[in-house]
Amino acid sequence: MVVLAAAASMTTFAAFAHHGWRWAEEAQSDLTGTIRTVSIAPPHPSLDVETVSDGVWKIELGNPRQTQRSGFAQDSAKPGDTIVVLGNRSLDQTEKRMKAVRITVAGKVFDIYPERIQTN
Repeated sequence: MVVLAAAASMTTFAAFAHHGWRWAEEAQSDLTGTIRTVSIAPPHPSLDVETVSDGVWKIELGNPRQTQRSGFAQDSAKPGDTIVVLGNRSLDQTEKRMKAVRITVAGKVFDIYPERIQTN
């Protein structure tokens, strides 16, 4: 029983850590690049975005429902499109990973996490 409780606790912690924001910086920044891939698959839709100066970044969107509520769908962007991402980058500076709160593709704005957008 104790082993099962410990395993359940570890699974819950791992899921919380993955789905939370603890892995990301508090401050938000912009990233501009070209979309290489679009994935709407669970657990988090994501984009691979290539920047001119920094290579390819993994951009995590919200969970599928959250992303859909923003208006973003599989056909909202395609490889080759220019994108501007506002989000929170990974605390690990060697990791090219960002959690998007807003993305702009072809002039269309998708607020993935409108409540998290920091205003200056």
